[in-house]
Order: sequence, then C-alpha cells, then structure tokens
Amino acid sequence: MKNVKYAVAAIALSALSFGSFAADLVTSAPANQQQIGVISATGGSNLSSLEGQLAAKAAESGAKSFQITSTTGQNNLHGTAVIYE
Repeated sequence: MKNVKYAVAAIALSALSFGSFAADLVTSAPANQQQIGVISATGGSNLSSLEGQLAAKAAESGAKSFQITSTTGQNNLHGTAVIYE
C-alpha cells in the first residue's frame, strides 16, 4: 500500500514538472526567440502522437517553443520541427 502511494505521488509530481518545462507549439517563428536547432521524430501513428513526440524532444532540448515544418507517411509518420529558445 505504501508503494502505491509513492508511485501515485511520483506520477503526479512528474506530470507537474513536465508541464512546467514543456515547449509550446507555434505556427510561425516567434519574434522574441532565436532558432537553436532542428529535431525529428519517427513512428507516430497519427498527427497527435507525432506532435507529442516532437514536443517531448523539444522539451528535452531545452526549447521554449517549436514549429513543425514537415510531416510524411501514412501509418508510420515522420516529422521535423524547428526549435526556439
């Protein structure tokens, strides 16, 4: 029972900390941010899952925002995005 409480607390805290570091999806280059790189992701089953993968990679890179520049594929999607700081 004690382990379940710790697991629930860890999940809740990790969800809160991920939200504070998540990169924002933008539709155009932010005027007040500088481009710091390009990321890519493969294996998305739909556009939402691909967007989630790109968002996670952008957050891991320390980006404040990202702009999806391309997507290809049908059942196994590939996408690229520019990341900004």
